[in-house]
Amino acid sequence: MAITDFKIASGRSNIVLSQKVANNLGVKLSDVSIRNFSDGEIWTKFEENIRGVDLFIIQSTFAPSDNLLELLILIDAAKRASVKRVTAVIPYFAYARQDRKDQPRVSITAKLVANLLTRAGADRIITVDLHSSQIQGFFDIPLDHLYASTVLIKELNKLGLTNFSVAAPDVGGVKTARAYSKRIGGDLVLVDKRRPAHNVAEIVHIIGNVQDKNVIIVDDMIDTGNTFIQCANVLKQNGAKEIIGVCVHPVFSGEALERFEAAESVKKMFVTDTIPLKRESDKIQVISVADLLAEAIIRTHDSRSISSLFELER
Repeated sequence: MAITDFKIASGRSNIVLSQKVANNLGVKLSDVSIRNFSDGEIWTKFEENIRGVDLFIIQSTFAPSDNLLELLILIDAAKRASVKRVTAVIPYFAYARQDRKDQPRVSITAKLVANLLTRAGADRIITVDLHSSQIQGFFDIPLDHLYASTVLIKELNKLGLTNFSVAAPDVGGVKTARAYSKRIGGDLVLVDKRRPAHNVAEIVHIIGNVQDKNVIIVDDMIDTGNTFIQCANVLKQNGAKEIIGVCVHPVFSGEALERFEAAESVKKMFVTDTIPLKRESDKIQVISVADLLAEAIIRTHDSRSISSLFELER
């Protein structure tokens, strides 16, 4: 399709996903120069005219924080170049875990990031599977919250699993697990998890029956992998057969990827490409959200409803 008033630009965090989105829409990524000075400072320049354009900037903001800062600088450069509207397409929204003041003297960093994006000049946000849905309320600009369940459930259905349950690794994941259970069948299981410290989890007990059942563990993101694997181990000890993992955002910090490859309790993992994997793995299958993002972008540009993409909330 020929589109003259609509362009897609990309930061450096996930250029492969950005290229897939552009290809899906039949356009080329806008020519953007992004460099680092010797001291690490980021410099950006749009190498083509974007005046009056409806611009979509695709950038995941996983660590390091340069990815977030790069997005802010790209937004600022676009606004100073007189774009008509700039939409930040953020497949993975960083700092979402710090969404409330649960201890004295801590930052609500998710709100801070929302403020930064707004002050930089973003007119709209499109993101996928926020860690906490209430983060939508932190923004004073429109935010479209998409769910990767639309693409992940298609892959799960291809497995042809029978006699299975869908497990939530903690209380916060119950809504997501229930949505998957409703669409693919299976009983709902809850793993009661407590966190005595950051990146440390203790499995207290399992609510539901997993004896002689296949289990699909659903989570929105995985960081170190310790909690997820511990959950799978406990399910195995309680009589579960094959365990399949589903994760939208594969943060996979440190040696998380190696942990999953060595974990005998987890047969296979499905993740999306909101965050690029450090390398390929036979145990981990990557499902692209490019089609989902492309559909959201074209509908946003055409001022059409994208409510049909909010699969989880139906």
